[in-house]
Amino acid sequence: MKTFFKTALFAAALFAAGQTQAQTKKDTTLGQKIGHTAKKVGHKTSEIAAKGASGVVDKKYDGKCGPNGQTVYIDKYSHYYYVNKKGHRVYLKESELMDKKM
Repeated sequence: MKTFFKTALFAAALFAAGQTQAQTKKDTTLGQKIGHTAKKVGHKTSEIAAKGASGVVDKKYDGKCGPNGQTVYIDKYSHYYYVNKKGHRVYLKESELMDKKM
């Protein structure tokens, strides 16, 4: 009986110790940092892929640039556009094009 009581007490102590160790503090900032970094990597990947595809398929407009000095491309329908930081095409009117500074 003494051995059974000791074994039961030991098991109860292990169970209680395991439960107190299982409750850890959640660090919410780590998840936000991972999500933010993943989003940045995704945008950069999309930008590089879109610029690569535009460079191969469409023609560059050598004498003009976008509002912030971006490379301007001309698609098959003669529309002018540049690729923004998220990898999206931003179409421009001809009046919005700026001369490149050499």
